Amino acid sequence: MRRTRRTSIPGWAAGAAALVWILTLASAPSHGAQGGPASVSTPSRPAAAATYTNPVSAGAVDTFPDPAVIRGKDGFWYAYGTQNPVMQSKGEDGERILPILRSADMVAWEYAGEVFTPADKPAWHQGSRLWAPDVRYAAGLYHLYYSVPGRNTVGLVTSATPTGPWTDRGSVLPSPSGCPAGNIDQAQFTDTDGTPYLYWGSYDTICVARMNADLTRTVGEVTQVARGRRVEGGFVVRRDGFYYLFYSDAGCCDGAYSGYQVKVGRSTSPTGPFTDDEGTDLMALTSKAGVVAGANGNRWIGPGHNALQTDLAGQDWLVYHGIPAESPDLAPASNGTLKLTRRPMLVDRLDWIDGWPVVRAGAGPSDGPTTAPVTSPVAGGTFNGSGLEGWRTEGGSGWSTATDPDARGYAVHTPAGSGTSTSYLVAAGRVPVDLRAEADLKVTSADGAAGLTVAHRDPGNRIVAWLDRARGALVTDVRVGGRSRGEQVTALPSGFSWGTWNNVSVELRGTRLTAEVSGDRLRDPVAVQSRDLPAAAVREGAVGAAARGTGAAADNVGATALYRPVTKRVADAAPGRLLPGHSDEFDGASVPGTDAGSPWQWVRGPSAGVTVSGGALSWPTQDAELYLGDNTASVLIRDAPTGDYTVETKLRFSPGRAAQQAGLVLYENDDRWFKLVHSVLPLTNGNGALLDVSEFGKEGERPTTTPPTAVANAPMFGGPTAGTMWLRMAYHRDSAHGEHEVRASTSRDGVHWSAGSVWTLPVRGELKIGLVSHNRSGVTAEFDYVRTYAAP
Repeated sequence: MRRTRRTSIPGWAAGAAALVWILTLASAPSHGAQGGPASVSTPSRPAAAATYTNPVSAGAVDTFPDPAVIRGKDGFWYAYGTQNPVMQSKGEDGERILPILRSADMVAWEYAGEVFTPADKPAWHQGSRLWAPDVRYAAGLYHLYYSVPGRNTVGLVTSATPTGPWTDRGSVLPSPSGCPAGNIDQAQFTDTDGTPYLYWGSYDTICVARMNADLTRTVGEVTQVARGRRVEGGFVVRRDGFYYLFYSDAGCCDGAYSGYQVKVGRSTSPTGPFTDDEGTDLMALTSKAGVVAGANGNRWIGPGHNALQTDLAGQDWLVYHGIPAESPDLAPASNGTLKLTRRPMLVDRLDWIDGWPVVRAGAGPSDGPTTAPVTSPVAGGTFNGSGLEGWRTEGGSGWSTATDPDARGYAVHTPAGSGTSTSYLVAAGRVPVDLRAEADLKVTSADGAAGLTVAHRDPGNRIVAWLDRARGALVTDVRVGGRSRGEQVTALPSGFSWGTWNNVSVELRGTRLTAEVSGDRLRDPVAVQSRDLPAAAVREGAVGAAARGTGAAADNVGATALYRPVTKRVADAAPGRLLPGHSDEFDGASVPGTDAGSPWQWVRGPSAGVTVSGGALSWPTQDAELYLGDNTASVLIRDAPTGDYTVETKLRFSPGRAAQQAGLVLYENDDRWFKLVHSVLPLTNGNGALLDVSEFGKEGERPTTTPPTAVANAPMFGGPTAGTMWLRMAYHRDSAHGEHEVRASTSRDGVHWSAGSVWTLPVRGELKIGLVSHNRSGVTAEFDYVRTYAAP
């Protein structure tokens, strides 16, 4: 088995070594969609893990593609995955249909059922496999959207609990949907004005449309918001006034040749235009920058198809899948008819740096012990086990506990009489000054209000974030020494569901307060409020629930220290000293590789029409291939230096026809190479539109397939292209694991670089530095130089 490791290339970070706490949760049998759940055991809540190691789905299932996660109103996290043979190691040959996992801490998971069984799967699916679930909570119901590729549409089921029973709501999209793409990979999002949207699409466009009020159908105009080679898996969040569209591109499910990466664009509108971190419109006919998570040379290949979660400290986490290099393929399943890639679930810290999200400050997926999410409050609780033990009341009585199938235990306030005074239910223990607190609240009477109180030292000294039904608003109230320091009122949408659970969170950092209201904690708040507080209001205090009037209820009330944001990215290592003996400025008169003693040599060349003049190598593209069994193109190569190095070229290239490409290659032989080129590819369902892409590909053997594949080929895509661009490949030999590791980067000005991801191949022979210009004739590539630099 391939060992966990860290690469020695500067800037490619790895997790710190630490003890992993192994947790076990009580198991729950599976159940289907239409019948009631089987007898599900009550899950235990072990102490939260200090560290964890990816994949977090290990021990529960063998694979868990396209994960989506939500925190249930019972205080547990629930994950949903694509239909797959998740129990092969337990002797199962078949698949679980939209499997469900459950966790107390986001890192140790247990199997908790499946959305459908073969017996109760709705007939309208017509035998289709079901993919890519997305889960939301709204108006008292869990909404699980899923892809039905066999019908080219999106389905919906709803339930009052995270594990069912589920009610079939049919197809969400009309036919035709209005989007020129595969109608899969959907994600729902609700804006601050209460308007709901659905994003969906694949191969090669993502679209968005509004939804009806009950979130069961799309309505109105369909807008295209992103396109690119294999763009799919959209997921939208709102943060600091921007809407962020996460997506994946290249290949999701091709074993060790999966080029998936998570990328992102942002907009000031939920319908776009979205741009990447270099300002490129996601609808532009070019590849995009903005990599959030990509392969970094450790065991994780093709990380992608993400969702988000937020821990109790306010830290965001990317939830996604990755492919383990040591075991990238599942055994054939369903009587040998399914040959699938293994894609377990990963979780990693998501940092927001200079307004852009990136996994672990740019270090990429973790493969060693890593600090775990904060999932236990410093003070507070879920009311699931011991009534009001550990809580005290202030300002009046009327607090008790109740139960329901979703929340299990919760606190309810039903005072005697009119109940016009304010009553508090305060947790034992003190919480810090900089804190994050949250509570699930509901108000079932027209005169009621439910609140989350923080910095609470006594009724005269506290901050309360109220769901105030009479005013139809989120109201923050600050009192110090019994005196009001002012209220701030933020209207809630007209269709706000007061009588079902809504999450209220409060963050205090210094004297800055931020409060949000959402149904599901998925960074889609329907109200956001920020204000500055007097210093006297933010001293250490307690956390609790507040009630005014009748019909208020609270659950999952707690607080913990606010996370400390990472504000600086992992530095991309600059090249070291120039190696003149492995570089060429093309300032001679002869075509490289044609004179005796030239450091260059040709494979199938020299290519027709190649010239050198004016300090540039000009090379017309060939009608020839370097692809699998068709190896007819010329390759210009020279020896690479010993050790690690970076090779760079400046390329002037303006292709106009599909398949034209030119750029760098690290070449061992016709069937083993890495290639970084400016390439032109057709847009699927694009009415003839062509994409200019930074294409970073590899070719080599794939022995893990059954039967073994002699040669395989796959791309990933880098930053935006231009008529003049700079290409870099940084080479590292991982001697401990016998691998070539190559990372690609591109630039449009030679100064600012878009760092890409890493391809690997087992070391068999030496790689040579080279150039290519081929696939389809009709345009000339001009190379200003090839410069090779030592490792820094």
